Amino acid sequence: MSKKHTPRNATGVVYSTNPDFQYQYDDLQPEAKTLPPAQQKLRVRMERSGRGGKTVTVVDGFVGTDSDLSDLGKTLKTRLGVGGSAKDGLIIIQGDFRQRTVELLQSLGYPAK
Repeated sequence: MSKKHTPRNATGVVYSTNPDFQYQYDDLQPEAKTLPPAQQKLRVRMERSGRGGKTVTVVDGFVGTDSDLSDLGKTLKTRLGVGGSAKDGLIIIQGDFRQRTVELLQSLGYPAK
């Protein structure tokens, strides 16, 4: 007898021994389409708390796909010559580069503050 495992996104039933049982799946939310740069409302701020005393520049407010977010993050990190990451709708840049980040975003067509 083989065991039948529940798919991760199935709802309602934890386990079924019925071989004909049909799992009900959660409706997966489609990924948001990326807004054009002129319609984005990006905020640039500096954070220090919760990061071991390290200063980082955070770009928040990006609306779009994860791949577009990481592309924008990569562009910013490359032009600034620093490290960082792009995840969970945030672009995190190592160091205090608020002014240069705003200037770069504006040159790319993003109205950043």
